Amino acid sequence: MNDVKKEYSFWLEDSYFDDATKAELKAIENDENEINERFYKNLAFGTGGLRGIIGAGTNRMNIYTVRKATQGLANYIIKQGGRDKGVAIAYDSRRMSPEFADEAALCLNANGIKAYVFDALRPTPELSFAVRTKKCIAGIVVTASHNPPEYNGYKVYWEDGAQVTSPKDTDIITEVNNVTDYHTVKTMDKEKAIAEGLYIVIGSEVDDLYMAELKKQIIHPEIIKAVAKDIKIVYSPFHGTGNVPVRRILKELGFENVYVVPEQELPDPDFTTLDYPNPEDPKAFTLALKLAREKGADVVLATDPDADRLGIYAYDTHSGEYVPFTGNMSGMLIAEYILRERTKTGTMPSNPALVKTIVTTNLADPITEKYGVKLIEVLTGFKYIGEQIKWFEEKGTNNYVFGLEESYGCLAGTHARDKDAVVAVMCLCEVAAWCKYNNITLWDQMLNIYKEFGYYKEDLYTITLKGMDGSEKIAEMMKKLRENPPKNFGDLKVLKFRDYSNDTLTDLATGNVTSTGLPKSDVLYFDLENDSWCCARPSGTEPKIKFYMGVKGNSLEDAKAKVDKLTQDLKAVL
Repeated sequence: MNDVKKEYSFWLEDSYFDDATKAELKAIENDENEINERFYKNLAFGTGGLRGIIGAGTNRMNIYTVRKATQGLANYIIKQGGRDKGVAIAYDSRRMSPEFADEAALCLNANGIKAYVFDALRPTPELSFAVRTKKCIAGIVVTASHNPPEYNGYKVYWEDGAQVTSPKDTDIITEVNNVTDYHTVKTMDKEKAIAEGLYIVIGSEVDDLYMAELKKQIIHPEIIKAVAKDIKIVYSPFHGTGNVPVRRILKELGFENVYVVPEQELPDPDFTTLDYPNPEDPKAFTLALKLAREKGADVVLATDPDADRLGIYAYDTHSGEYVPFTGNMSGMLIAEYILRERTKTGTMPSNPALVKTIVTTNLADPITEKYGVKLIEVLTGFKYIGEQIKWFEEKGTNNYVFGLEESYGCLAGTHARDKDAVVAVMCLCEVAAWCKYNNITLWDQMLNIYKEFGYYKEDLYTITLKGMDGSEKIAEMMKKLRENPPKNFGDLKVLKFRDYSNDTLTDLATGNVTSTGLPKSDVLYFDLENDSWCCARPSGTEPKIKFYMGVKGNSLEDAKAKVDKLTQDLKAVL
């Protein structure tokens, strides 16, 4: 906790801070609450990086907090002997994103580290790609993903192109926290940095390489060609970074009828047309669905502002309505197609593996089993999927085919090491083309998958508890579940109980305790009867506790009834 008055005075009076910052702080001098909110702590540099509200103060995203975090990262890079490799930097369409990208670059430059900065906004997955293409030691992307407009953020990647994982994440956090004096933070003049070859602008050469990599994931170009004139696609980039790369890849593959939602096409840091720029939110699709009905579209797609997550709706000829797909559904639709068609065409690599997070649908189990693909489960967070790709390459054990998480993120190919909505759009449009070619809709195909493998359905129950006492209540809830795990949820018996923070997997029938086989994490998982499960996980970035659950039914209606009942039974347990 900071000494609020002392910090506020320091920012108001010290020559280090610019006049605009001081004017902003002067304007709140009579608002004790606001001063407190901005200065009671330092904006936390967590395992993913920074994220916060834009404004002046220690607990805000501004050029000073960004610079300070970058100084910590620079110190770590130098200790790792990575100074000569450089850092790739990308940014999205949010307020202050280009400015924060420059501040980060110039701080690195002042520390003798080259910065490869994109010439305009780019998707997060292309930053992941650029880190590896440019053989950098690290990468930074300035984005707050799907957060509201007043937020911005800063994510750190390592040389394999994935977000930093343990132990690097905690080592970087330590270095960032060690930077306590703003006067020790380095920066330099941009013109000087360019002249000295430290600040390097990158652009279309990386885009072209990225596009070429994406196209390698296409299995049936001939099917796309056959239906390119007939299939209709509606797309919204939600005012973000997806607009240019998504349109480019679909055009280059030959899709002729791609309609972009005009009101949401251009960058808009205020996200004027959206409550919340999140493809998980049905309200965000209002304009896209309106356009889809006008055009008679087969499929409706939207990517979040940094283009790492994809939301979809597909037309159902029977009801005449557009049906929403969860991240589990769209991910498995792509996965099933890739596994089936790669097997059929003889293009499946040896020792293939599909990677999913522990809270992602169990529909992956029977599908991977059918095609002889190894299924690997990792902790929640796409960085753990990226980490598996790195290990496959280092150990030569498996070949990565696909990875997905329930929160609308997936990755085909290994060009990036983070979820990639551009490749997801491309793959999904190929599946849609295959469906069109076979006179069915994407929704029909989803039903075909359910008929063959079982009606798997998932849900998420979230409890939000703000403030300091909120985090205490969440910790108390986890403690209760950990120390007295329920024996059943309603009429579903708990078969096994996994406590990832203690690395224990307890078989409730035998009392036998084994290891979970995954890194330590504050997550509890209950394997239930009848292919059901429930998982408790406090959010790392928000004052929330999330309960994920899944069931298997014998029809859509049965699965929905089962997951609704499990949600009620969970509430009774809590």
